[in-house]
Amino acid sequence: MPTYPQEPDRAASDPVDPVPEGAGRPPRGDLPQPGGPPRSGAADGEPGPDAAGPAPAEDEYTTAIQELEDRWRRALADLDNLRKRHAREMERERAVERSRTAAAFLPVLDNLELALTHADADPGAIVEGIRAVRDQAVSVLELLGYPRYAETGVSFDPARHEVVGVVQDPDAPPGTVVEVLRPGYGDGERQLRPAAVTVAKRE
Repeated sequence: MPTYPQEPDRAASDPVDPVPEGAGRPPRGDLPQPGGPPRSGAADGEPGPDAAGPAPAEDEYTTAIQELEDRWRRALADLDNLRKRHAREMERERAVERSRTAAAFLPVLDNLELALTHADADPGAIVEGIRAVRDQAVSVLELLGYPRYAETGVSFDPARHEVVGVVQDPDAPPGTVVEVLRPGYGDGERQLRPAAVTVAKRE
């Protein structure tokens, strides 16, 4: 009777990895890959959340704030320049006004010096010369906008008169100016000084 060669047992010839007791063999498709789990979007070439820049709204706010700060600094610089220019113009106007006033009084000083050179002349002429110089100075003040007033018999005006005495005068109505001790110059807002007067007493 012929004999046939027996095929070796496949189950016995394949090596078998030992499996711990109580654990099943995981399927090959579920084995963990080296390097950890894949990142989201890495396979598609998309940047991760760490690679994203600032939000567009924040950029707009930052730019707007910078523009406002620049405008504020420019406004401060313009205001400072305007203040300095105004101060220079005011000082220049004051200097011009002082020069104009001083020049207006130069003829008065010239006439006073001329009167002093004739001090040995007739006393009556000296008095007349001094009176003329006084009138000239009064005219200069009037041209500058400060007219002289020294009227008597007018009603007392606290805006133009300063009371330095009260007298009993039966010929003067009460509250009227009896005597002017020092004339006043100017009027209203352009008053240099009020007139010093004595006023009739009220009954």
